[in-house]
Formats: sequence, structure tokens, C-alpha cells
Amino acid sequence: MAKLTYITLACLLLGALLVACQPSDQNSTPDGRISFTSRSGDAYAIHTMNTDGSKQTRLTKRSASSQHAAWSLDGTRIAFSSKRDGHWDIYVMEADGSGQSNLTNHPADDQHPTWSPDGARIAFQSERDGNREIYVMNADGSDQTNLTKNPANDSSPAWSPDGTRIAFSSDRDGNIEIYAMDPGGKELTNLTNDPAADWRPAWSPDGARIAFTSDRHEVPTRDTYYRICMMKTDGSEQTCLTSSRGDDSWPSWSPDGLRIAFMSNRYGNQDIFVMEADGSGQRNLTSSQHDDMQPSWAP
Repeated sequence: MAKLTYITLACLLLGALLVACQPSDQNSTPDGRISFTSRSGDAYAIHTMNTDGSKQTRLTKRSASSQHAAWSLDGTRIAFSSKRDGHWDIYVMEADGSGQSNLTNHPADDQHPTWSPDGARIAFQSERDGNREIYVMNADGSDQTNLTKNPANDSSPAWSPDGTRIAFSSDRDGNIEIYAMDPGGKELTNLTNDPAADWRPAWSPDGARIAFTSDRHEVPTRDTYYRICMMKTDGSEQTCLTSSRGDDSWPSWSPDGLRIAFMSNRYGNQDIFVMEADGSGQRNLTSSQHDDMQPSWAP
């Protein structure tokens, strides 16, 4: 009996020590951070927050008008668009907001950056050719190259997790569709092929699915609302995850692929929401008096 009591006490002490060594819920951020753009009037600034909406921190000055944040796969750098020099350029900064530098420095507008998985290159959309094209450059801004070379408007590139494909939006077939190509601009494929407008693709971390924004609808009276939809990467099994009476757009996956952050104006202002990858459990993270937009989940 005494031996049993001793073992019980030892187990209780060990359990207490293990609990004490665990980080508190207040400081625990198992999914990292979410960056987003906050707008006040005509000013845009990039912020980060914990995945529960707490500890919101501004990284760029509001006077710099910065948006479209995109994390490098190692989580150490953020590429973004900024109009601080009078036109939109692609910038990069450290994850804490330090070391901000202009990569493109072109008089035309360059926006919507996306990193290659190895962090060596950045794809982006540019208007330097008179329309929107998808460009790629080295991560230091060198060797800027047009990939699409099409008279249509090509925008919102997203690099696949394995680095072999770049998804993007294009109106080359008359309406906006999601396409994919290889990193050299070849092997072009229309993935959505739907009468609706489909844009802003986002690859799941395992590369098996693409979330995107669409104005497709099932109820005719609701055709003005945007939805978050999903498909396999070959374009099959297209389905929509949201159906609110508001515009839901700009999906971004959690690192484990279980959740999706997105922006929505269903309650008036634009706010950052999060949901399970099947569309359930939708909840507001920011609930701000300002417009909070363009979430990007840190790796």
C-alpha cells in the first residue's frame, strides 16, 4: 500500500512539472501569425496579429500606403506592395518590419508578390507593359522577367508549395479565370473554366487544393456577393465554402491546412475572418472600426 502511494505521488509530481513547463495560452501561438492590411481613410498599413486576433502590431507607416503582404516560406521575410515613392513597387522587409527595401523601383505599378518555396525568387503582377502581366525576379530584385506576355490582364500570382506551378488570375478568355503555368511561363492551363469571375488563388500547404474568390452563385438574388471557393489543383471538385450576405475574399491557408483566413464585409467594415477548411466555424478576428483586409498566414 505504501509502495502504491509513493508511485501515485511521484506521478502527480511529474504531471505538475510537465504542466508547469508548458507555455501559457496567453503566449502560445502554435500557428504563428497572420499579417493583414488595415485601412484608415486613404492610408494603408501592414500589421501582424496572433491567430486569435490578439497582439495586433503595425509594421509599416500609414503614410507609406503598404499592402499585399506575403510571407517567405521560412517566415523570416515579408514581401509587400507600397506606394511610398508615388507608384506601387514591390518591397521586402524582415518579419518584425525592419529593413524595408524597394525591389522593383519601376515607374509602373508592381503589386501582389508571392515567394518561390526556396525563397530565391518572387513573382508579382506588373503594369509596365500597358496591361497587367505576371513577372518574376530574384529575391534581391534582379532579373525581372515577363512570364505571361499576353494582351489580357494577368494578376494575383500564387506559387505552388513544390515550386513547379504558379497559379494566377486572367481575363484572356473573356472573363476572369484561375490559370496555372510553370515558373517559366509555359504549360498554361485554365483551371476554373466557369462563366463566373474567379480570382485570387491560394494553394493549400500540401499542394492538393486551391482556394479562390468567386462571384459564382446558386441563388440569383445574391449574385453581387463574393464567395470563398475551393477546387483540386487540376480544377476538379469546385465547391464554395462561404455564402454570407457580404463579400468574402482573399483566402489564406493555415500552415497545417486545417483553416483558412479571409476578408469579409458581411458586418459592414472589412474584417479578417477565419474558418475551418470545410467552411465551418467562421468567426471574426478583428472586429475593427477600420477596414482590415488581405490576410496572409505566416508559415
